[in-house]
Amino acid sequence: MSNRSLILEAATELLEASPTGDVATRGVAEKAGVRQPVIYRLFGDKDTLLAAVVDRGFARYLAAKRGAEPTADPVADLRRGWDQHTQFALEHPNLYRLIAAPGPACVPKAIEEMHALLHATLERVAQAGRLAVEPGRAADIVISANTGVALTLLTRPGTRPGTDLSARVRDVVLAGVLISEASTGGPCPPVTTRRAATTLAALLRCEPPCALSPAERALLAEWLTRLTDDDGATPADDGSRTESRADGSRADGSRITDRSTT
Repeated sequence: MSNRSLILEAATELLEASPTGDVATRGVAEKAGVRQPVIYRLFGDKDTLLAAVVDRGFARYLAAKRGAEPTADPVADLRRGWDQHTQFALEHPNLYRLIAAPGPACVPKAIEEMHALLHATLERVAQAGRLAVEPGRAADIVISANTGVALTLLTRPGTRPGTDLSARVRDVVLAGVLISEASTGGPCPPVTTRRAATTLAALLRCEPPCALSPAERALLAEWLTRLTDDDGATPADDGSRTESRADGSRADGSRITDRSTT
């Protein structure tokens, strides 16, 4: 086994057993059977070492998520992913604290991959017409809330037994970013411009239309993004725009001229 592997294994074991959630490079060197300068030669500093420990410890969890076959219900996959995230935090509290609050000098790569996997699931939710906001924004909301509730369970374990609090927060957060399915016999949720734009944008990212050129697809994507970010406010009427009627006349009684025929 290489010195790097020995150091990572030693640091991981010491971190998991630490009552304070911290490790000393001296202790890591002693457990790994190497001299302390070797750690700094291989990793540069303690922050980088701990970031590598996080990536190593989180690798198995991420590998399981990467290897999981998506089901026909992306919303169920999203809920399951939330619960798995919370469970990992409870099983590896010291490691999770480093993921949620990395050192100032080095951010673990695991954080980026975790966000990317969540974003991919939310893309599928959007393609199914169930996402109320743009996938990137939804990912920020979900991962922030999931991380927050996991840290709450770790720092205040007596708040709620087990993962009851996590499930409650999950349902509240997902209700805010998802479009609820109509109950049997009940009214269908209203179709809004933002909802339609979010769904269409996700579908176009999944299957770009060949009928449009790359420039046209980029322009359409920009328009849809602006619609998904629209807060619903009505622009002020400065008098420069008038409403047109179906017969080709404007609301002020004037006719619309087709410049292409002149």
